[in-house]
Amino acid sequence: MVRAIVGANWGDEGKGKITDVLAQESDMVIRFQGGSNAGHTIINNYGKFALHQLPSGVFCDNITNIIGNGVALSVENFTKEIQSLIDRGVPKPHILVSDRAQIVMPYHVLFDCYEEERLGGKSFGSTKSGIAPFYSDKFSKIGFQVNELFDDTDELKEKIARILEVKNAIIRNVYNKEEIRPEDMFNKLMEYKEALAPYVANTFDLVHDAAMSGKKILLEGQLGSLKDTDFGIYPMVTSSNTIAGYGAVGAGGIPPYEIKDIITVVKAYSSAVGAGEFVSEIFGEEAELLRKNGGDGGEYGATTGRPRRMGWFDIVATRYGCKVQGATQVAFTVLDALGYLDEIPVCVAYELDGERIDYFPSTTKLKRAKPVLEVLPGWKCDIRGIRKYEELPENCRRYIEFAEKGVGVPFTMISNGPKREDIIYR
Repeated sequence: MVRAIVGANWGDEGKGKITDVLAQESDMVIRFQGGSNAGHTIINNYGKFALHQLPSGVFCDNITNIIGNGVALSVENFTKEIQSLIDRGVPKPHILVSDRAQIVMPYHVLFDCYEEERLGGKSFGSTKSGIAPFYSDKFSKIGFQVNELFDDTDELKEKIARILEVKNAIIRNVYNKEEIRPEDMFNKLMEYKEALAPYVANTFDLVHDAAMSGKKILLEGQLGSLKDTDFGIYPMVTSSNTIAGYGAVGAGGIPPYEIKDIITVVKAYSSAVGAGEFVSEIFGEEAELLRKNGGDGGEYGATTGRPRRMGWFDIVATRYGCKVQGATQVAFTVLDALGYLDEIPVCVAYELDGERIDYFPSTTKLKRAKPVLEVLPGWKCDIRGIRKYEELPENCRRYIEFAEKGVGVPFTMISNGPKREDIIYR
């Protein structure tokens, strides 16, 4: 059986924890898109971790973890994360890298930084991990697949020289920065080859055979629906498809019809890192209080450390995000963070040009949308440690059921704390 875990909103919904929980009953966990530009925070018996490149199944030694062909592979982050796990007492994970995955090149990171610098106040709020330049090169057919490192070195050198002719012209004439030497880039790729050699495999056949034989496969997405390059708040999106449907492509070897269960992770309030439309956003002291109470240790980006933008739960955006994902069930997370509030506003609709709407519009219209809020009573207590749904305070259950009805997908998992065991199953 193939299941996907994806986000409904801007990312940061708590997918890492849910993946960590469900990975324990899986045979294979596959990252299928994105790169190291976002992090999944996991708390378990080994400690607290922020994974950026590795699949969230790396803490289970009976699981095959795979970096799929749809991932933007940062070799430096990949090797650094594996070593950091080992240094902290985690058994070396069983992990494979698709030989069709493409590599984030050093100049992708440089171009990302240079372009954000050039745009100034109109920048995209990039994490400067090289993701947009990477995907641009991938679809311009000038990227480097992992398998190319293990083939003809003369052909590799020729390709590097050809690509750098164009890259250096841009570096020189647009950014006024120091050019890149082809020999330095070749030597770097040889370092990557040595680092990746123990992990590279033809994962296509491995994944396909596992799917066809009924193995339990978990597809792990990065970010959320509203950052999808097609269905998100374009252009303030990521450069890959963050939706479960792309899992059949980015994981390699999985027919679309094999994805039977799509667990869409929804946070009990809203948060986002980076620029872009955010209708239910709040500011000032109200936002800071929610930020400090949110997550485990506060709402700060797992990759950037930046304070996340905060907002109330947005039914309109979340319903849309679940539709985009094709959600079969919802994992509702970080509910415990709201226990300090006397009243909890919820965005139930938008006002667009004086008219109330309940659909999520395209970006040009979204810029003009204002939140329509409904206020629910808070429960004013700590709900961590509760394991049965009926033991939650009445107002807490009312909040969950109000959100569930608005979104229109069953809320089957309620996360009320950062640890693996802090989950209520309905």
